[in-house]
Amino acid sequence: MSFQTSALIVTWAALLLLAFVVAGLVRQVHALSGGTRPVPAGSRPGDRADLAPLGVSAPAVLLFLRSTCHTCTEAVAETVDAVGERLTVVALYESSAAEVPPGVLARADQGHLFAPYGALATPFAVLVGEDGRITAAAPVGSRAAVRQLLAPAMEVR
Repeated sequence: MSFQTSALIVTWAALLLLAFVVAGLVRQVHALSGGTRPVPAGSRPGDRADLAPLGVSAPAVLLFLRSTCHTCTEAVAETVDAVGERLTVVALYESSAAEVPPGVLARADQGHLFAPYGALATPFAVLVGEDGRITAAAPVGSRAAVRQLLAPAMEVR
């Protein structure tokens, strides 16, 4: 086998591997953006949220966070700015809890709740209405996303 033939075979193998990697990344981005992400039972609008283990009552905003996530800190601050004292804000951390603003209830070691609420990426917010049912749930990676998710609750109040 000549050098040219060997190089051609290695090049095609590398291109095939690269195609598989790119396809996997595209699928992950699409799933995280909500396009094909299967919504777990208990996380869809209209489903009842189980707030009793958290020691809070409805209405509330549940924020799924990681203590090492800078965007998560911004999401907490924006949520507090948006809701003030109108809604209970609960910061649910996957492992250890970070420092939160006054009035926010921080709960550490709540990683077991991430999957049931569909929190595949952080920060993720779930808005629970006065009836204890989920009103909205979405990733909130920007201040605008936080405001958009909370807008329905702020209009009613």
